[in-house]
Amino acid sequence: MTRLSVNVNKVALLRNSRGGNLPDVVAFAQTCERLGADGITVHPRPDGRHIRIPDLYALRDSISVELNVEGYPSSSFLEVVTYVRPAQVTLVPDPPHVLTSDRGWQVQQHKEFLHEIISLLREQGIRVSLFIDPDPSQVEAAAEIAADCVELYTGPYAMHFLRNPQEAIQPYLHAAQKAKELGMRLHAGHDLNLHNLRYLKQHLPNLVEVSIGHALISDALYWGIAETLRRYKEALS
Repeated sequence: MTRLSVNVNKVALLRNSRGGNLPDVVAFAQTCERLGADGITVHPRPDGRHIRIPDLYALRDSISVELNVEGYPSSSFLEVVTYVRPAQVTLVPDPPHVLTSDRGWQVQQHKEFLHEIISLLREQGIRVSLFIDPDPSQVEAAAEIAADCVELYTGPYAMHFLRNPQEAIQPYLHAAQKAKELGMRLHAGHDLNLHNLRYLKQHLPNLVEVSIGHALISDALYWGIAETLRRYKEALS
């Protein structure tokens, strides 16, 4: 079964809109773990609009499943994650002002920069994933600088899925095959939901993990978190 890592950023966003600690991000993450989530993902941003640095320490000390911390590898981000030491860090190319991730790394262009960071994180015992576009050449470049995993940016897949699923999946098939050839862990994330998740899983048999937040938290408003997690896990089984 493909692992489901629940992104809890939107829970923190709701908390921050009112102040205080309601809803409690840590308690929500623990509930997700109890209900079958395989991991928890967070993406702290410089403006602190959702997940904040203290949340990283609290989550690290409160959950047993893997903590995956996403972010742009600035000096401040690296200082925090090397101290927190989550199970996994996912490096994204987002500049500080963006609303959400909208592209993957052009790995060849940033090869030296990324290689140095990957080496630093791996020395700390942290698994490193690179957020990339579904392009076999990007997978190959990620392997060359010793990334452990690649996370395929599935925004374009989700955008084109309803119009033409067969066409939407094609770039991901080629990228997944390259990851398999190179022995890399394959992850996927962005705009995945219950309409497009099962099809992705069926066509990428080597998909190890997906990270889902916005759609999953939104669905939980209708069905509750227990039923929502059951449906997402079923789609991945």
